[in-house]
Amino acid sequence: MKNFLTGNEAVARGAFEAGVTLASAYPGTPSTEILENVANYKEIYSQWSPNEKVALEVAIGGSIAGARTLAAMKHVGINVAADPLFTFGYLGVNGGCIIVSADDPGMHSSQNEQDNRYYAKASKIAMLEPSDSQEAKDFVKVGYEISEKYDVPILLRLTTRICHSKGLVEFDDREEVGMKVYEKNIPKYVATPANGRKLHVVVEEKLKKLEEYSNNTPLNRFEWNDKKIGIITSGVAYQYAKEVFGDTVSYLKLGFTFPLPKEKIKEFANEVDKLYVIEELEPYLETEIKAMGIDVIGKEVIPIVGELNPDIIAEAILGEKREAVAKNEEKVVGRPPTMCAGCPHRGLFYELSKKKNTVVTGDIGCYTLGSAPPLSTMDTCVCMGASVSAGHGFAAASKFNGRDTKVFGVIGDSTFFHSGITGLIDIVYNKGNAATIILDNRITGMTGHQENPGTGYTLMGDVTEQIDLVKVCEAIGVKHIEVINPLDLKATKAAIDKAMETEEPMVIITKWPCVLKKSTKEEIEEYGLDRKSCVVDSEKCKKCKMCLKAGCPAISFDDNTGAIIDDSMCVGCDVCLQICLFDAIEKVGE
Repeated sequence: MKNFLTGNEAVARGAFEAGVTLASAYPGTPSTEILENVANYKEIYSQWSPNEKVALEVAIGGSIAGARTLAAMKHVGINVAADPLFTFGYLGVNGGCIIVSADDPGMHSSQNEQDNRYYAKASKIAMLEPSDSQEAKDFVKVGYEISEKYDVPILLRLTTRICHSKGLVEFDDREEVGMKVYEKNIPKYVATPANGRKLHVVVEEKLKKLEEYSNNTPLNRFEWNDKKIGIITSGVAYQYAKEVFGDTVSYLKLGFTFPLPKEKIKEFANEVDKLYVIEELEPYLETEIKAMGIDVIGKEVIPIVGELNPDIIAEAILGEKREAVAKNEEKVVGRPPTMCAGCPHRGLFYELSKKKNTVVTGDIGCYTLGSAPPLSTMDTCVCMGASVSAGHGFAAASKFNGRDTKVFGVIGDSTFFHSGITGLIDIVYNKGNAATIILDNRITGMTGHQENPGTGYTLMGDVTEQIDLVKVCEAIGVKHIEVINPLDLKATKAAIDKAMETEEPMVIITKWPCVLKKSTKEEIEEYGLDRKSCVVDSEKCKKCKMCLKAGCPAISFDDNTGAIIDDSMCVGCDVCLQICLFDAIEKVGE
C-alpha cells in the first residue's frame, strides 16, 4: 500500500516500522510534525521535552536501557543538544538511536542557515541524508540497523524541502524488536576522562569500519549515463540535479554521507571527464573531495547562500536562464509578517513602544514580530533564552559604565521553560535590574500549538501537572512579580511603569490565550473569550491614525472615511478601542 506523505510523516512511519518505543523532541520548524505524527502510533512512548538537550538525553537514556529511540529537532536545536551529542558519539548505543536534524536552507523560519552535516563529522557519528519521502522512511529503518551493528548514534539530516514536500511511500508492517538486555557497563557508559580516552580510540576504529560500509552500501550508488559530466550530490540537491540534467549525465548519489565513501568517490571521479558537486549551503562534500586530490567544481559556481532550486543550478552550470512567470511589481503589494489580529502580545508591545530610554531584548517566537513596524519595539533577537541573559548582560554593562538604560527581556512561556529559567537565575544571583516579561499565551504558539510544561497536557494527551510560572519565579528568588492581562493597556502600562522604577529583578507575566488556540471551556469562562468584533464610527473618527500604531492587520485606513476594521478578522481584543482618543471605536452589541 502506498501513501502520500511528507518527509516528516515518513520519518514517523519509519520509526513505527523500525520498532521504536521512545521518541522525544522540542518543536521547531521544519521538524515539528515528526513527533506530532509519532504520537499517533500508540506503540511508541512520545513526549515534548522542555528543550532539545533534554530531548536528546531522554533518547540517550532510552537507548542505553535497550530501546530503539529517536530525538527530533530543527538545525539550531542541535546547538542546544550539542553537549550530550558529542559525548554520545563516544559512548555508543545499546538500542539503536537516531537524531533528526531538520536544516533550514533559505531560513524560512530560522535565525540562521547553518549546515549540520558538520555535526556528524565533529561528533564522530554516522550520517544519513534522504532525498525524498520514501527514502526518509527507509533510511530511518536502515539507520537503526547501522546504529546497532556499529554501536553508533545516527544523524538523519533533513532539510525543509524534504520535511515538507510530499511523495508516495510504501508501507510495511511494524517490526517488534523489543528491548535489548541492559547490562551495567561503567567503562562504556560513564564518561569520565579515564574512560573517555579509551572510548575515543574505539570511536576511531568504528569510523574505519563505517567508511568501509559507506563504500559498499547501496545507500551510495552510481547512476551511469553519459560520462562527459559527473555529479556528486546528496539530499534534495539530488532531486534538483535530476530535474536539470535528467539522464544526460552520470551521478554518484550519496545517502550515507559520513563517513564518506572515498573509494567510491575516487572510482566515480576516474570515470568522468568533468566533475561537479551540487550541495546546499556549505562545501561539505566538496572540501572532502578536494582534500583527496580530486579536481571538482562546486562553490565556484553553486551559491553558498540560500536554498537551491533547479533554476539556480541550470543557470550556474549550463548558463541557462529559465523563463519564469513575470510579476507586475506595481500590483504586487508587500505583505510583511505581522502578529495576528487579536494577538495578546500586541498590547504589551504597544505600551513598550511608548517608553523612552529603554531597550527590549527579544527571543524566538511569534513575539519576535514585535520588532516589525509600526511597533518596532525589539532591539535584539539571538537565540532561545537570550532575551533574559543577553538582557542582563546589556543592563549590567550599561550600569557598570554609567549609562542609565532600562532593559526588558521579552520571552514566551515555552521558551522560558526551554532556556529562560537559567538566565533569570543569573539575574537574581548577580543582583541585576533587567526586567523579564514572560508572554504566557497558554500554548507553544509559533510552531503550531504544541503542549508545553505550562499547559497541563502532554504530547500524548494525558492530563499532567501544570508548571506555575509565578511559583517558579518565586522559587528562583524574584520578589517583584506582576501577572496581567496584556490586552488591558492600563494594567500593562502600570506594570511596565513599576518595572521602570524597580532596581531589583522583576518579572511581568502577561497571561492570555493565543487568539488562534482552540480554547477549552474553562479558558472561555476564565478569560471571557466572547469574540465580539469592534467597529469604527466614521462620524467620530478624526483620521488621526493613532489606531494604526498598534499594527493590527484588521485595521486599514481610507483617506475619505478614516479607519476601517475588517469584521472578518477582528476578534474584539479592544486594543484599538483603548488607543482611540475620540471614542470612535466601539464593540459590536455593546
